[in-house]
Amino acid sequence: MARTREFDIDQAVDRAMDLFWRRGYAETSLQDLLKELSIGSGSFYAAFGSKEQLYLRSLERYASLQAADLAETVDGTTDIRVAVRKVLVSLVEADLADPTRGCLVVNASTQCGDLPTAADRVTAALRQVESALAGALEQAQARGEIAADRNPRELARFLTTFMQGLRVVGRGRMGREFAEDALSTAMRALD
Repeated sequence: MARTREFDIDQAVDRAMDLFWRRGYAETSLQDLLKELSIGSGSFYAAFGSKEQLYLRSLERYASLQAADLAETVDGTTDIRVAVRKVLVSLVEADLADPTRGCLVVNASTQCGDLPTAADRVTAALRQVESALAGALEQAQARGEIAADRNPRELARFLTTFMQGLRVVGRGRMGREFAEDALSTAMRALD
């Protein structure tokens, strides 16, 4: 008779996500995961298959949470500049508070070149950000907040790229003044 699973899969994915985020994929061993999740190897393999598969689930979870936060901030906003600035400032503040952590998606893109499936997850995560921003920018353009000759999709791609760059320089500890100057310049892209 099969044993009943004695742990919550979603909580385990969240805990693994946090561990991968803090330590990175390569620096997180199977033993680290087993200890963090308080499970045995049999339960681990039955639930997740492999370290790589759990990492991919963790990336998906992180991307989903980030996309939901972004959408909540920009969807239906009455002032796109305020919403975009709020998003960008929140990234700067997160990196100033803990520069070693960075962004799990950025970390994955720089640490997991030999994992094609991780690269696919990074691409999907960035497309989610682009899509959320493009939709909000299209709505803002319809309200007259953005000039009619501006391309919302191109602006969304620029902002997506800028956001990832902010996370990289945040890990480099460039500081508030550097980030604020860059942020001010990026905001002018919406003019």
